[in-house]
Amino acid sequence: MVERFGTLGVSPHLSSTPMIKIDFTAEEIQQLNYERYHHPHPRVQRRMEVLYLKSQGLSHTQICQLCQISRPTLAKTLRQYQQGGIEGLKTLEYKGQPSLLNAHSDSVRAYFEQHPPRTSAEAQAVIEQLTGIKRSPTQIKAFLKRIGCRYRKVGYVPGKSSLPEKIEEQEQFRHTRLEPLLEEAQRQERLVFFVDAAHFVHRAYLGFVWCITRIFIPSPSGRQRFNVLGALDAITKDLVSVTNHTYINSHSMCLLLAKLALLDPVIPISVILDNARYQKCQLVTDFAEIVDIELVYLPSYSRHLNLIERLWRFVRKECLYSKYYADFPAFKGAIQQCIDQCNGEHKAKLTTLLSLKFQSFKKVNILAA
Repeated sequence: MVERFGTLGVSPHLSSTPMIKIDFTAEEIQQLNYERYHHPHPRVQRRMEVLYLKSQGLSHTQICQLCQISRPTLAKTLRQYQQGGIEGLKTLEYKGQPSLLNAHSDSVRAYFEQHPPRTSAEAQAVIEQLTGIKRSPTQIKAFLKRIGCRYRKVGYVPGKSSLPEKIEEQEQFRHTRLEPLLEEAQRQERLVFFVDAAHFVHRAYLGFVWCITRIFIPSPSGRQRFNVLGALDAITKDLVSVTNHTYINSHSMCLLLAKLALLDPVIPISVILDNARYQKCQLVTDFAEIVDIELVYLPSYSRHLNLIERLWRFVRKECLYSKYYADFPAFKGAIQQCIDQCNGEHKAKLTTLLSLKFQSFKKVNILAA
């Protein structure tokens, strides 16, 4: 086939370059079409564009014109594909000058595994002390990423949960008590409720907002509180609650148990709760026996195994953080409305949040003192 160059603006002497024939599969064409738009490096995108146009039957002259490349570059790209496929096209020959810090990657990584830096400036100072090499904060961040570090939010371990014996106690409780109860609940052979109290103080709850300049909100006195003692159904996520403006005590707990008993189920009820005094006193245990409700107490320092804790965090985030309520009735009303919407407007969010998956501290990294 004779190619005409006059209308395409490509020099006639380039027509002597032999045509390179390549057979493409449908999967390769699809991947080339995707990578020419989505690969992060523009040079690789152009290579993918060259091969995609080639797969569509365009002549070399047309490809050179559309991609604004020379015939030698086109030939090099096609041969690169023949030798290494699509992955070969992603190889970038220019690697730049290697960083002197690369020679210290293992030692710096080992040190940061035991002593993670809080900021890039702190990492910069530590790296200079360890290696004698000083780099800018931007270079330090790039180096930290190369050795596998990421800027992550630190989690916390409740109380003494980092002790091996406490972790083992929690794991045993989860496997032998909690999970069997939840399996019965999923089979509709038992009702399981997670119980805990939340004390919402009328004050400023500071959070993050997108703003042009920093925002300040007024802070009420904090002398009034809205107390909610709740029982969260593990399966339906329905909430039964007792509220007041004074204190949650054993009488509040008995009132909550009475509300659960009035549900009149034909299957047993189990309540999972922590070791607060008002929940373990003789009055509560005797009343639970009267209304035939099983009280299952969590191991100490195990709030992560109480599902309702996630609900209280959600309520604070949804209606309290970075919001101002001028008076206590408005404050209380916002909380109550949020709780009432748990099975309505907020149901989709809570379905994921309140899944029956619990944090285990058996294989987590604990920051050394």
